[in-house]
Amino acid sequence: MARRRGLVSNLVAVQREIERNRAAQIRTQTAAAREAERARRAYERASAAADKERRRLYLEARSAEVDADNSALEDQTRALGGLLAGALARNAYVDVNALKKSPEYPAWQYKHLESPGIGPSIEQFVPAPVSGVSKMFGGKKHEVAIAAGEQAFARAQSDFAQSEAQRLAWLDQARANYAYERREAERVAAEQNEAIDAFAGELRAGDPDAVVSYLDMVLHDSKYPDDFPKTFKIAYVPVSKQLVVEYELPSLAVIPTVKSYRYVKTSDTVTETARPKAQIMSTYSSLVAQLTLRTVHEIFQADRGQLVDVVVFNGMLSSVDPGTGQRVRPCLITLRTTRETFEVLDLANVEPMACLKHLSASVSRSPAELVPVRPVLEFSMVDPRFVAETDVLSDLDQRPNLMELTPTEFESLIQNLFAKMGLDTRLTRPSRDGGVDCVAYDTRAILGGKVVIQAKRYKNTVGVSAVRDLFGTVMNEGASKGILVTTSGYGRSSYEFANDKPLELLDGANLLSLLAEHAGIEAKIVPPDSWTDPTADTPEVEQVRPQDLNTQGLSDPVAEPSRVNPPLTSAKEIDRIPLTAATANPTPDGRKCPNGSCSNFGQPIAGPQCPVCFHYARG
Repeated sequence: MARRRGLVSNLVAVQREIERNRAAQIRTQTAAAREAERARRAYERASAAADKERRRLYLEARSAEVDADNSALEDQTRALGGLLAGALARNAYVDVNALKKSPEYPAWQYKHLESPGIGPSIEQFVPAPVSGVSKMFGGKKHEVAIAAGEQAFARAQSDFAQSEAQRLAWLDQARANYAYERREAERVAAEQNEAIDAFAGELRAGDPDAVVSYLDMVLHDSKYPDDFPKTFKIAYVPVSKQLVVEYELPSLAVIPTVKSYRYVKTSDTVTETARPKAQIMSTYSSLVAQLTLRTVHEIFQADRGQLVDVVVFNGMLSSVDPGTGQRVRPCLITLRTTRETFEVLDLANVEPMACLKHLSASVSRSPAELVPVRPVLEFSMVDPRFVAETDVLSDLDQRPNLMELTPTEFESLIQNLFAKMGLDTRLTRPSRDGGVDCVAYDTRAILGGKVVIQAKRYKNTVGVSAVRDLFGTVMNEGASKGILVTTSGYGRSSYEFANDKPLELLDGANLLSLLAEHAGIEAKIVPPDSWTDPTADTPEVEQVRPQDLNTQGLSDPVAEPSRVNPPLTSAKEIDRIPLTAATANPTPDGRKCPNGSCSNFGQPIAGPQCPVCFHYARG
């Protein structure tokens, strides 16, 4: 009985131990589960935090991208608005001498040949001296070794001598080659420098090719945005010191159509604010104006030798006509200005469009819509066929020489030319200076009218008095326009006087181009050696008026346009000028000065012209 109770007690104890172990295992598993849950929640919290941080960093990156895009837009807009200011901050002058180069010597690569080698020594070949027992019993053998070593030493000396001789030969050859390469480098540099010196000399002498090449360098050196075409053509007329530039304008695409960017976080998108069309148009117009003023400024600034007195700028744009789909290249801006007129401008403070208006430039009323203007001088009219007297091929040239025509033939040529151009030529008469006076009519409605044409066969530059005479004739005839054609050219004063007046000046190159285009006549202008210009209708010496004197009492050859004749376009305007009391005492034939801006206005005039303003008197 007692034994059974002991067995039961053991079984109960074992069962309790099992239960305790099971409970401990459950507690361990529960704790592990709780720890796993805590780890999972911690991971989820960390993941959520990481996602939030990633989201924050992503939003910051997107915002930074948009800020960078807006900054780039501002920089682009600022650069377009500062084209003129950027040119004023740098000097456009190109120092031709800076193009010279020093010889570019090759590197000496044979330094190792300059050091002699180390010759053999006798100790390397003969055994060391012996002593003691070795000397007593091995003497004979030692002597044989010494003899063999001395023979080997002799051979080594011979080989070394040959090696040194070879080294010295190579060194001499290397030095000779190097000296030749140095001489070649010096020759190349000297030839280039001589060419630059020759170019500088030609430039100082006013050689047309040198002038064009130099100013081509100047304009190519001008820094513009990368998407600007920077393409142009230059022609130089030395007789009138006139430079004609045909410049390819950038298209409207250079103006950004986006005003700003904005990042929308909720949709993770970037929205654009469009730039107003009116702002795009005004920015483009300002760009064209700035580019024009900048180009003229760079030309005059770089031309320290004052080889250019007059600059003609034609801004062209290659595009596609949206109405026809055809390629077109309209002229959007044209300007002719003189150095004196341009250099008094303070370009740092001008408004570009207003400045062009002041310079009497013709600007497209809508450049973005490709509305063209008529160039003041077509680039094609600056004809390279206007050959100089020194042309060695002139004797072989079979083209008719305008300077060899009789006065009657020249008169017929000019009359037929303008008839081919669409004018109704009614009357011509030879002038006293060998030229032609022609009264013609442009039959176009509104734009047409009476045209006075004068042509002069001159070798030397036509004086400003001829231009004044033409303007007086236009006023007297009540014509709407005057055209002066010459076989030579015009000076700065002539262009200054013709500015803002209904006058057009065509030089020899223009005449050749018009003959080729409208009459199909390929001609040349080569004055004979014996040619002398005829006496002009009025003296070629320019008259000096009191208001044209500077503080030193010296005459200024160029009068400001505002101080010369006002831009009257027809005789009707003269009739509208109010008369003053000064007209009460006219000369017997009743002639008076008709110029309301002249200090002699209304005063009686004895001669055919007012002595102050040079207007022809009106009776």
